[in-house]
Amino acid sequence: MKAEIYDKLTALTDEEIKILNGEHEVNKSLYTDNSKFVIDSSKLLPKGQLIDIRKHTRFINFPNHTHNYIEVSYVYEGSLIQIIDGRKIKLEKGEIIFLNQYITHEIEASGKGDIIINFIIKPEFFDYILTLLGDENVISKFLITTLYKDYEAGEYLYFKVSEKKEIQDLLTKIITELYELTIMRDAAIKLLVGLLLVELSRNSENIEVYSMNNYEKMIIISIFKYIDENYNKATLGEASEKLKQPNYKLSKLIKKHTGMTFKELLQEKRLSKAIELLQMSSYSISEIIELVGYENPTYFYKIFEKKYGVTPRKYNKH
Repeated sequence: MKAEIYDKLTALTDEEIKILNGEHEVNKSLYTDNSKFVIDSSKLLPKGQLIDIRKHTRFINFPNHTHNYIEVSYVYEGSLIQIIDGRKIKLEKGEIIFLNQYITHEIEASGKGDIIINFIIKPEFFDYILTLLGDENVISKFLITTLYKDYEAGEYLYFKVSEKKEIQDLLTKIITELYELTIMRDAAIKLLVGLLLVELSRNSENIEVYSMNNYEKMIIISIFKYIDENYNKATLGEASEKLKQPNYKLSKLIKKHTGMTFKELLQEKRLSKAIELLQMSSYSISEIIELVGYENPTYFYKIFEKKYGVTPRKYNKH
């Protein structure tokens, strides 16, 4: 990260200076005009903007509150302790939590070495992102709609991705774009956030999901995790056994929430994994077919060419 941006992140804000000088409570007027502590995006976002970032205020406890936007907290340095529905969650450096606009939470006081970046995102921002994601990105779309559509229930998605370099690099680029008023800034941010969601969906084994009252969505996230961890041998029967749900019920839930069958979800994962392996020259195509779980090479070639428009061999060459 550029030195001037890092300096801004570590410098004391006016609010923090007042706290260190003896202000013992959060000044709610900075965040809302509402008698309840509902943080208002209009207090934090420049007029007309759908997304921006704000460094989390250190040295003071934030009491229970909600917000009328989606909040993404990223631990750039140190740690962050959130308390959600009585559950204490400690986020470490490099981890991310998405909070929808209906969740109530409080935050324990951060120290000087805790640098937390909060993304303030209006729900309609994700309408743009959905148009960038192809139909095959069902996990990304599911994650987005979990956050802001259908019903008023508090939810969060906690991503334990501190060791994922691609994700950390994308977050650094997004922060840089938001701090610097560059040409095509808005378009760049939309593309980068879209890429971030795709990368996060590829790491669904590292997601912890919470929903106050939507058991179905939690089951679907568990299905994604199961497929990610067992794509080369996954079956609907084994998934049903692990989740203690009958086959027909799982099939119905998967179709309802993703628009796809279990077989189609599994195929998407296997093909995306095949693309990853093709980019590693150490694997032959026959080895890749076996590694992703297909026994019939002819069938693999058929579905690969149907999806990508070329054979695996031609894809590899290009």
